[in-house]
Amino acid sequence: MMGKILSKDGTPIAYQCSGTGAPIVLVHGTMSSHAGWAQILPALKPQFTVYTIDRRGYGESGDAPDYALEREVEDIAALAESIGDGVSLLGHSFGGLCVLETALLIPHMRRLIVYEPSPLPVPGAPLYPEGTIDRLQALLDAGDREQLVLAVFRDLAYVPPHELELLKTSPRFPAWMAAAHNVPRETRAEEEYRFEAGRYARLRVPTLLLLGGDSPDVFRTTIHTWDAALPNSRIAVLPGQQHLAHITDPDLFVRVVQAFLLEPAL
Repeated sequence: MMGKILSKDGTPIAYQCSGTGAPIVLVHGTMSSHAGWAQILPALKPQFTVYTIDRRGYGESGDAPDYALEREVEDIAALAESIGDGVSLLGHSFGGLCVLETALLIPHMRRLIVYEPSPLPVPGAPLYPEGTIDRLQALLDAGDREQLVLAVFRDLAYVPPHELELLKTSPRFPAWMAAAHNVPRETRAEEEYRFEAGRYARLRVPTLLLLGGDSPDVFRTTIHTWDAALPNSRIAVLPGQQHLAHITDPDLFVRVVQAFLLEPAL
């Protein structure tokens, strides 16, 4: 059963809560939902109270006409504040960027885990090749959600061909197609994002930055940029993985996450 909280702008945000122990909020990436964490939940629930959120525009959450990254951040902050002190956040991809921004609003976080957040643009250059977002929008307008989903995994997440073939047969593929209308606006938000390292100088929460061992340089560069900006962070490499380790190797993903969450506080 899904619970709901109201975000700052009045949008209802849905979440599922399960397990017992210290609270952690899992924030999905583009085209996913709370269900995208299904493969790692069984291993987390015995030790943690796990909140899996549907970001706005996904699943059972509401939406609003004026979209911005700031609204996403307010949504996650509203759920975290309803849980109370000592909450941890875990975000993947675009959800990783969201939790990095949310962490600036939560005064008493326990842990922060970020798995390959949205790539950061190089100064003076566009994040994505010219026309990328227009092509994605055109696929959406034409109703070709299957090709839109494949384009996201191939061109934005840099999923290799052999994994792309596996994703095409995934039982989650229909859900990805159903959520594809969120892609253009989130991609625009990524392009408009301006990274300012100084904003994070006082963020002392212990932070784990996850990187696939086989991930392309764009994610590697982004992870190292964040690591340099965060005062209390470290990088953990997931051997043999790329952008979807929680799906392609959930056991490895959970082992690394659990080890970090169970470390004693200094």
